[in-house]
Amino acid sequence: MKCIASRYVVALLLLAAPAFAQRPATEVLTSRVLPATVTTVAGMAKQEGSTDGAGAAARFNRPMGIALAPDGTVYVADANNHTIRRITPTGVVSTFAGQAGVKGSLDGTGAAARFNTPAGLALDAQGTLYVTDGRNQTIRQVTPAGVVTTLAGQVGQKGSADGPGAAAQFNFPHGIAVAASGLLYVTDTENHVVRTVSATGEVNTLAGVVGKKGAVDGAGPTVRFFHPSGIALDARGTLYVVDNGSHTIRTIHPTGEVRTLAGLASKHGATDGQGPVARFDNPNSIAIDAQGVLYLADYINSTVRRITPTGEVTTLAGHTRSWGHQDGPAREARFEFPFGVAVSADGSIVYVADTQNQLIRRIQ
Repeated sequence: MKCIASRYVVALLLLAAPAFAQRPATEVLTSRVLPATVTTVAGMAKQEGSTDGAGAAARFNRPMGIALAPDGTVYVADANNHTIRRITPTGVVSTFAGQAGVKGSLDGTGAAARFNTPAGLALDAQGTLYVTDGRNQTIRQVTPAGVVTTLAGQVGQKGSADGPGAAAQFNFPHGIAVAASGLLYVTDTENHVVRTVSATGEVNTLAGVVGKKGAVDGAGPTVRFFHPSGIALDARGTLYVVDNGSHTIRTIHPTGEVRTLAGLASKHGATDGQGPVARFDNPNSIAIDAQGVLYLADYINSTVRRITPTGEVTTLAGHTRSWGHQDGPAREARFEFPFGVAVSADGSIVYVADTQNQLIRRIQ
């Protein structure tokens, strides 16, 4: 899959480490690192595979989206295995849906189902999982019993059409969030828009203009996004969108107004700070806790960032462009191109899909 823009690094489109690994650091992190400890929950560093098992015995192949259930169960979109994995609170990994190494688009239960590069995950209050099935260009639904159905999109057909179910089209859907009402919000990455999907599969474009990339705030047809990736929803109905191509975090208010919360469009870096002072480098997924604090996988920087509701950015774990897989205190821990994040309601535990390392990590 070719790069659409020279700095577009949404990991859905990557099958190998990006060239940015050789770029020299130009910014220095501030010293405001929150107390935290990183541990590895499952997988073996740099060892790809599809093995189920406990802890280090398990194997993944480009884990991407991640979701956390209230009981501590973790779900992972294992992209190159084309499966959805499940991790118990004690670290035992099993394959929840799909068959490792076999891509497709079949609905069905458990191993009978097929996916093609699943990327994003969201979990509702009833335990139903929603999946952006990236290369299938569809939105899938997985019940707690593992029954998979296709909710919206035309299998394998890129497009931008709004409409019901299979009449709708996406162009590499990436991030997904679910409201208490059951309404889904999806970042349609290569269309540069944010879409909604109803419980019955009706798709509508919420913000942005199809095919028009940019970083314009405002409302209505003037708004522009540039490869939106992660998305999260707070209790008031405000959406937080990771605008990967512009290196910013944007908000969509219930009124429809779009604003930039943190970062400065087209300015990449790793600086902590308030609002436009902060810098990111092709950030990907985002999660939100009950207090409205955001947690972000800052992909090229290979760090996990924390953003307050007022836009104050700090680095929670990892060190900028210092790639590795070490566990330990926040400053000593290392990641390698993390993609997915999930957070407990109280904000005390953050799970990270450490994509290039083939690991699931925990920050506590």
